Amino acid sequence: MSGRFEVIVVGAGLAGACAAALLARRAQLPAASIALLAPELPAAVAHGAAPELRVAAISRASERILRAADAWERLDHSRLCAYERMRVWHESAAPDGEAALSFDAADIGEPNLGFIAEMSALQRACLDSFREAGGQIMQSTLERLSIGEHCAWLECAGGLSAEARVVVGADGAQSAVREGAALAARVRDYRQLAIVATIATSRPHAHTAWQRFLATGPLAFLPLFDGSCSIVWSIDEALAGMLRDCGERQFEAALDEASASALGRTRLASERASFPLRSLAAQSYVAPRCALIGDAAHVIHPLAGQGANLGLLDAAALCEAIAAAPGLREDPGALRVLRRYEQQRRTHNLAMDAAMSVFQSGFAAARGPAAWLVNGALAAVNRSPAVKRGFARQALGIAGELPRLARA
Repeated sequence: MSGRFEVIVVGAGLAGACAAALLARRAQLPAASIALLAPELPAAVAHGAAPELRVAAISRASERILRAADAWERLDHSRLCAYERMRVWHESAAPDGEAALSFDAADIGEPNLGFIAEMSALQRACLDSFREAGGQIMQSTLERLSIGEHCAWLECAGGLSAEARVVVGADGAQSAVREGAALAARVRDYRQLAIVATIATSRPHAHTAWQRFLATGPLAFLPLFDGSCSIVWSIDEALAGMLRDCGERQFEAALDEASASALGRTRLASERASFPLRSLAAQSYVAPRCALIGDAAHVIHPLAGQGANLGLLDAAALCEAIAAAPGLREDPGALRVLRRYEQQRRTHNLAMDAAMSVFQSGFAAARGPAAWLVNGALAAVNRSPAVKRGFARQALGIAGELPRLARA
């Protein structure tokens, strides 16, 4: 089996699924000339099922991109949870003290700062949009990528082969597309694991995202649609294995201590899962006939929950670059076309990676006088409405240069 396409997206994660839907609907290319290659697709969730472990904090900019992909309206909105406030504090301060940074969507006249959504639901909504637009899905695994002057060839498992004028690598941190295109990447190990689980709390989450910075790594509570919370507990490897594998009561006691009981007593409401934390940055996002998006191009620390949003911004910017090519009488796979995408996104993503690394190392290392300085700085921010509005705009994802599809 073989096929010829304008664009093949490799990977059905959120960035890849959204890129495929955007390209089929917004790139002014025949939808049937867009293909998505992935070994498996997300399964449907049963009605009334408990929240899934993998969730994402979707910013306003990302919401707009998903609307442009005709995916937002396909979500079950009863399983979304809007978060209206954020509260961030250092372990040396009280969660309700003046040194706990708190900002509210109301500070900038918005109804919320974004939504906590299940990752598989977002993927399915994008894939459904892609299918309905006329895009083609190929379920297989990329085995070899060859890039020529006029097209790229993909050899896949099961005897499937295809060619395209543009290949989009959206196949994660271990990207086969990145390797096939000989695009190098810098990887830095944080020597931490992120433990994720669903937690019931004795106090309501109040539609607030909570985060405490600890010496061993940050702990976040994200509000969910059923009143529970999703935790992302980034913790040094030496302790993470024990916390992931210990008994439920021992884990809950450790979580109560780590969260300073900001939401009261906690109760484990799901299994625990973990994944290693690393920073990854491709030295270049593009090669002739090839572009990387999402985790194939960059991976950052999850402490601000921005990974999914960066991938969606990549998808939007790449779609716009490819869509502009015909009007400029250019080949969509030409390096000069794809570099317009890279120039828009790489600097922004590198800055976000650097900021997350500074927050992670700076807050974790703060002790004694340093902790006093951190708490004093957070208290000063709390007293500045203008600065707090800036934080709220960053949380919404509406600050700085954005792709057109991410703007109002």
